[in-house]
Amino acid sequence: MPKPPFLLTTAQMQRLSPHFPRSRGIPRVDDRRVLSGIIYVIRHGLQWRDAPPAYGPHKTLYNRFVRWSVRPHLRRPGGRGRPAVTADARCHASEGASHRRQPAQKGAFPRCIGRTKGGLNAKLHAVCDGQGRPVVLLLTEGQASDHRGAALMLPRLPPANELIADRGYDSARFRAELAARGIAACIPSTRSRKQPIPHDPTLYRQRHRIENMFGRLKDWRRIAMRYDRCAHTFFAAVTLAATVTLLTQ
Repeated sequence: MPKPPFLLTTAQMQRLSPHFPRSRGIPRVDDRRVLSGIIYVIRHGLQWRDAPPAYGPHKTLYNRFVRWSVRPHLRRPGGRGRPAVTADARCHASEGASHRRQPAQKGAFPRCIGRTKGGLNAKLHAVCDGQGRPVVLLLTEGQASDHRGAALMLPRLPPANELIADRGYDSARFRAELAARGIAACIPSTRSRKQPIPHDPTLYRQRHRIENMFGRLKDWRRIAMRYDRCAHTFFAAVTLAATVTLLTQ
């Protein structure tokens, strides 16, 4: 069998290994090889059976991914609590949301799929730090408002000086919550606001960092097309891609 092309370095595996579950009974197959195979499948949008043989049996890759996706190891690499990726936001944070289309299936478990004007969608809410690295992720139905996503992610928001967001997040309640945390809001006012609140246009230009982050996540084909119907496996794929992005930046 040819030597597998590892997609994670030894140093990166050392950072991830504390979040792996303990092996019980028979020792697990090499985590670095299996995780590299999972990353390869998600990034290239392959069916599991089409995974390169160098990564081992495709059934091993699939079982490991599904088993870990329902446990916190792939969904919470940053710590305990609400499913999210966490990191340090030293300068400022940016917030946004992106849609993923998904076909419906009757009689299934909730899959964070909702009906919008564009069809059946799921929405990925995200916060990134000043370097464009994802720090908080949340998956909701497509019709969920940005205000609801912001309220759910606020408890996991890391310390920051400013938060940059588009006018979809302009609300008195959200601004008050940020002020209570000592975070300055750089959010354009909605057109319906009678007295617009000024914002720093120079700082606001840095909001492109979160759009770049969404663009990097969409480079992972299984995420861009949402091959996984179940919310926990899809969110695990997103979180794994975000974690790799954190490790490689």
